[in-house]
Amino acid sequence: MIHPILKMGDSRLLRVAEQVKAFDTPELHQLIADMFETMVAANGAGLAAPQIGINLQLVIFGFKSNPRYPDAPVVPETVLINPVLTPLSEAKDDAWEGCLSVPGMRGLVPRWSALRYEGFDQFGTKIHRDVDGFHARVVQHECDHLNGVLYPMRIQDMTKFGFTEILFPELDPADDD
Repeated sequence: MIHPILKMGDSRLLRVAEQVKAFDTPELHQLIADMFETMVAANGAGLAAPQIGINLQLVIFGFKSNPRYPDAPVVPETVLINPVLTPLSEAKDDAWEGCLSVPGMRGLVPRWSALRYEGFDQFGTKIHRDVDGFHARVVQHECDHLNGVLYPMRIQDMTKFGFTEILFPELDPADDD
């Protein structure tokens, strides 16, 4: 089932999400299936449960190709529950981000260049990966949603925030809703 995605201004996006306590349940599997269906329908790179009004520490991400990020490398489809992120160095990179909860806009956001993420999959199996580049950016963006943080809150230069159709006229505006 495709869920409506909450938009910036909805107070539910500002909550700190609760930890998932029960793994490998029919309800959790259905929620994850719904989240992937919702993400794909919206051409998303990832989706956090709070974006569909579910206050749980659950994010999904990954794609082979994405029209909203045509130059992005493949990111493996991942379910990440109760995540912990650890930067692998002090290095940060600035890159343009968009968000399904902030449709039609992009901003230049600093993120850790490389990090380790740990957590669990839907079966309760421990996950730990060291990643960098776009993969690291997607994980940080999605996990921010679990702490009530939207990417505009991380922008350091507000002159680097605006409508996608103005900043990137070559992108199809329908791809950023």
